[in-house]
Amino acid sequence: MANDLECRELVKSYGPFLAVAGVSLAVPKGSFFSILGPSGCGKTSLMRMIAGFAEPTSGEILIGGRSMHGVPPNRRPANMVFQHLALFPMMNVADNIGYGLRRRGMARAEITRRVGAVLERIGLPDAAGKRIDQLSGGQKQRVAIARCMVLEPTVLLLDEPLGALDLKLREHMKVELKQLQHQFGTTFVYITHDQSEALVMSDQVAVMNRGRFEQVGTPEDLYYRPTTPFVAGFVGDSHRWGGRVTGRSGDSLRVETETGLVLEAAAAQPLAEGDKVAVFVRPEAIEVRAAGAPAGDGPALNVFGGTLESLLFNGANSRAIIRLARGDLVAAALPQTPANARLGEGAAVELRFAAAATLAFSADREAP
Repeated sequence: MANDLECRELVKSYGPFLAVAGVSLAVPKGSFFSILGPSGCGKTSLMRMIAGFAEPTSGEILIGGRSMHGVPPNRRPANMVFQHLALFPMMNVADNIGYGLRRRGMARAEITRRVGAVLERIGLPDAAGKRIDQLSGGQKQRVAIARCMVLEPTVLLLDEPLGALDLKLREHMKVELKQLQHQFGTTFVYITHDQSEALVMSDQVAVMNRGRFEQVGTPEDLYYRPTTPFVAGFVGDSHRWGGRVTGRSGDSLRVETETGLVLEAAAAQPLAEGDKVAVFVRPEAIEVRAAGAPAGDGPALNVFGGTLESLLFNGANSRAIIRLARGDLVAAALPQTPANARLGEGAAVELRFAAAATLAFSADREAP
């Protein structure tokens, strides 16, 4: 499959500060690609180089197979939706959407036809004459996207466009953005610090940290098969233990944590006895039972006793905070089942989680 966007060893430095440190990526035609990372990781600098607002220190950008070296932003086959949308309040919806076409000198009749067609596709066929301040937040988002899509870009760049919306609207717009991308068939490149946005909408996600990509893969790969401790800790919720490898138990590593727990864990990378490690397990991988409940059959398990210190109600899956005998506080997902309904704060419980769900990484690879 052809790539609509390629970046080859992109570097962006500001004096001694390296904002982007040799990033390469390839975004297939018609896909939804997200760049996910914390504030200051370099994702905005990368997006600005792709858009043409910043010149790379070194490296190459290709859009639609064509080098963008020396090509100004308004000549690139890419458009950008900003976090604050930048809609013109003095223009109505149709004039906002048709602004770029007028700048290109297109005939009025063709502008009217294109604007009408794109309004149909975004589900706002009767909004052409409305003022911007008459629109809801979600409708403004769609108009901002339509203003870009009417120009038929090869790549649409989205710079945290949901950041200013309230939580409920943001959840709705995640689904709607994915549907719009599928409907238009245009390649979307989306930057965000919100992991749920990236996981829900994307075909592929690049996790960025300190100017570099830690891992690029499907949302499922990043969540279930992280390749670095940063990805394991940043994507989704995880409990982390620091420790050291003390040996092997069958296919698993034996790890002694800094608090003295002995865990069985799967090695996410080659590790040897004596190595310092970071061990991660996700709350939903931890089963909480009343102390003394039958063990049952299953894979190799880590089993620890503790006290249910607090219950945080969260609908179908509440969160249980358990204090282990050695003082560790561990969070676990607690489904609303009849057995779990009998557990209350102060109850003696057991935590059980499989060795295969307990991932060990070299602690030397963790970010400082």
